[in-house]
Amino acid sequence: MNRFHPPRGGTPQPHALRDYALIADGERGALVGPRGDIPWLCAPRWDSEAVFAALVGGGGHYTVTPRGRFVRGGHYRDGSLVWCNRWTTERGIVECHDALALPGDPHRVVLLRRIMAVDASAEVLVCLEPCAGYGTEPARGVHRDGEGVWTGRSGALRWRWSGAGGAGPVRRGLRTTGLSAEIALAPGTSRDLVLEICDRPLGDPVVPSRAWEATENAWDEAVPDLASTLAPGDARHSRAVLRGLTGATGGTVAAATTSLPERAEEGRNYDYRYVWIRDQCYVGQAAAACGEHALLDDAVRFVTARLHEDGPRLAPAYTMTGGPVPDQRTLGLPGYPGGYDRIGNRVSRQFQLDAFGEALLLLSAAHRLGRLDTDALPAARLAADAIAHRRNEPDAGIWELGNRRWTHSRLICAAGLRSWAALAPDRRAASLAALADRIVADASVACLHPTGRWQRSPGDPRVDAALLLPPLRGALPAGDPRTRATLRAYARELTAGHYAYRFRHDERPLEEAEGAFLLCGYVMALAEHQQGHREEALRWFERNRAACGAAGLFAEEYDIRQRQLRGNLPQAFVHALFLESAARLATPPS
Repeated sequence: MNRFHPPRGGTPQPHALRDYALIADGERGALVGPRGDIPWLCAPRWDSEAVFAALVGGGGHYTVTPRGRFVRGGHYRDGSLVWCNRWTTERGIVECHDALALPGDPHRVVLLRRIMAVDASAEVLVCLEPCAGYGTEPARGVHRDGEGVWTGRSGALRWRWSGAGGAGPVRRGLRTTGLSAEIALAPGTSRDLVLEICDRPLGDPVVPSRAWEATENAWDEAVPDLASTLAPGDARHSRAVLRGLTGATGGTVAAATTSLPERAEEGRNYDYRYVWIRDQCYVGQAAAACGEHALLDDAVRFVTARLHEDGPRLAPAYTMTGGPVPDQRTLGLPGYPGGYDRIGNRVSRQFQLDAFGEALLLLSAAHRLGRLDTDALPAARLAADAIAHRRNEPDAGIWELGNRRWTHSRLICAAGLRSWAALAPDRRAASLAALADRIVADASVACLHPTGRWQRSPGDPRVDAALLLPPLRGALPAGDPRTRATLRAYARELTAGHYAYRFRHDERPLEEAEGAFLLCGYVMALAEHQQGHREEALRWFERNRAACGAAGLFAEEYDIRQRQLRGNLPQAFVHALFLESAARLATPPS
């Protein structure tokens, strides 16, 4: 093996978001680019500082790429987040299989890479530059032991790298910032690389063959076949994505990344490496629709724990460990092109009333499947009491805008109360149902448009995608004139070509103000299905199913003109609504 120098310009150049794959183990995730570059990994946890931050213009990456000219393809191992980059070179086929080892350890990252010369000899270039603190703390103390295993530190993190004993130093100026190697493989042979990163002493080295076997077995056990859904292969993939985003605490992060732009240079760039209560409930609803108990149990466990801890002061979002989300700040980095460099989120300053309604809907779904324990019953009472006492307070709403009395927030609370009242194992059922009636009646007085549809708030007559959700969850019947009028108005005013938008920002065409909002596309599929319009529901399902990247990942938005993903990647609530749609559209509406 001979040392090679990293390409001029240092770290890998960014790709379009559609070209990235995700590998994840529940405790953290990494993006893998088409040239074998890993430009994003936070360690040891989702919301830790990035040790590979090239994605947002910082230092740090880990790249495995063939020498010479090639074209790239790739795929996931079925029902898993084991990614295979497959390169056709001038000599033959080269593959690199990538995974974060399962089970995930909250303190220790184990990143597995297996390079394979499939049908011809291959030369592969490898470069590892760990740089903690979003690229501000390069490698130091780099040392190779007698068995060719490299160790070093970066910031407070320790790392160990095996499989590249012949590597040499990468130097930027006078500093050694990493290691590089050229690996030559004979036809049909492979090479395992194992990178471990830890915030504690590293312990015994990982044995690659055992780690690969354990990881593949864990994925096989975690993801069911989902044969009764529409598009079972894609449903399994979304289930795998949600497994990869769900940690040992039961929380599911909203996305693996921060500050990827929803619209270039317009400031809509946020940090989604946290667990939103609403999104967690959507994940649980999707799991319930599939009869998939493990994911449902995780969602219930995380949400009930937060209700027990915070009660009526439930925050909209938490860290994976249940802590407060840090406030937003910038890093002084260029950011992903068109984006910014923000970490943290202002969501902790907000009150979101609908989270209590979503929590009751989640607990009801679990109760119907016999998945609740005694801890969940007091949590449901806490959520119901919070609605009773706080239902008239202005809140930030589902889209996290200014504080108003958003119609959706109140109606989704009514849906949660109705759902729990139908199951409540205590004497409060009648009073909960009566409270739901009162909330709907009050909304009808203040938030019903003169045309008979719901409007966004008492002072905002516009229609909004969020207003389709309460009837889907039982706030009103599917045949209620308000339900049907809202669906007709929304389809007329805020959809085009079976792409859906949240609300009208201004007089610009919809697609110029923001990308098509994929969650809303699946909500439309469910709404049409509820009305008995099966063919129309399937059109919505298929159009939005195609709005993904090459690795089958959904972002928050889809730019229909440029056919590009927009926003953080992958977006858990989109995969959740896809999974729920795949399950519900496979059966007649109830």
